[in-house]
Amino acid sequence: MAHGADENTPPPWSWGPARAAARGVMAPVERFLAIQTSSSMLLLLAAAAALVWANSPWKAGYTALWETPIGLSFGSLAFERSLGWWINDGLMVIFFFVVGLEIRREIHAGELSDMRRAALPLTAALGGMLVPALIYAGLNRGRPTLDGWGIPMATDIAFAVGVLALLGKRVPPALRILLLALAVIDDLGAILVIAFFYSSGIELVGMLVMAGGVLGVLGMQGVGVRLPWAYVLPTLAVWGGAYAGGIHPTLAGVIVGLLTPVRAWFGSDGFVARATQHVHTYRAATDNHARMVQLDRLGLASLEAVAPVERLQHRLHGWVAFGIMPLFALANAGVTLGSAEFAGDGTSVLSGVVLGLVLGKPIGIVCLSWLAVRLGVAALPQGVSWKGVMIVGLVAGIGFTMSIFIAGLALPPGPMLETAKLAILGGSCLAAVVALATGWWTLRPALAAGAARTASEAEGSTAK
Repeated sequence: MAHGADENTPPPWSWGPARAAARGVMAPVERFLAIQTSSSMLLLLAAAAALVWANSPWKAGYTALWETPIGLSFGSLAFERSLGWWINDGLMVIFFFVVGLEIRREIHAGELSDMRRAALPLTAALGGMLVPALIYAGLNRGRPTLDGWGIPMATDIAFAVGVLALLGKRVPPALRILLLALAVIDDLGAILVIAFFYSSGIELVGMLVMAGGVLGVLGMQGVGVRLPWAYVLPTLAVWGGAYAGGIHPTLAGVIVGLLTPVRAWFGSDGFVARATQHVHTYRAATDNHARMVQLDRLGLASLEAVAPVERLQHRLHGWVAFGIMPLFALANAGVTLGSAEFAGDGTSVLSGVVLGLVLGKPIGIVCLSWLAVRLGVAALPQGVSWKGVMIVGLVAGIGFTMSIFIAGLALPPGPMLETAKLAILGGSCLAAVVALATGWWTLRPALAAGAARTASEAEGSTAK
């Protein structure tokens, strides 16, 4: 190693622009995975707290809290809904907005930007959605609970990444990226399922309002409006139009997220040039007003150094991961055990959800991935083995957030919904335990072998 170099110093043969581009692509991914890992712990605590609270002597207070009416009024007009509704149909719009941002970013510059790289997570996600849905539909055929076929299709990326994190260095970075890409496609699939199968009858007036909001967003982008808060009003129009039009209002977040620009105005070089100019002018200024003008311009330059899609995701992801998602879990994971039904239709719901998550997910992901690789449509990423793909399939069986969300749309309030929620919690926990045990058992020998090969190569190199 050269004098003064350390593990953070690039090797002399590396190409600077290529390294900078790689860092630009990987930095948001690394931050995303780090936040999801920490969020999974908070989600787990929120779900456990909800479950304990809903089965404690204070369970009436748990139910009453989420049924508390909260309303908005404008003169003679009033709009009142329960606290639970505002969380599920209001705050979750921001969750879906961040999902839309992530999908947009991945399509532009991530794993989904190249069809060759996207082929494996695309086919894996397709298998991971179809097989669980078929298992549930087969076990609930001819029953009124058949509408819940979409429940076991979803993957909770926060919990899935959290479980992979517990396996530590046994999991290669490429496997985490594969899981992230698969989960993004999985989220997109769940969004399409909600839009086409779990939305009510379409109302023309609402759809026109939503279209007006979308045109407002596009129009403001066209004239160069960069202030994020300026887009709140057209976004509210998209949300209100979706609600009135029969589409689930949370999809408004996805729509606006997908419309967010993916290119920076100034970029890195432009920011450095403008910042240097503003700092120089600031130093030469003789009064506070002139200095404040340069500081304002410097602030604008810093905002435009990165693309809006990355800036918004950076700012909102923490609020979603550590605020909205745990609050959603607290409001929806409180299953009163006595209200769940385990006979008749309840047996079909319970078995359909659990088997769909624990068995359907890994079977669908591994089988369609193997078929895609076998046909030459896709290839395994470097450093990823079929054992690793199996681990991804197992952790993808952790449904939680999106599964609970779909359950609330698919099943009416009552015993079947409570049974489905309990099945989601139980199935997700079982999938996590099986994934951890399997990963601990199967990935360690491969790592040891890899270490042995590295040591052997190092010894050979020394001998030469």
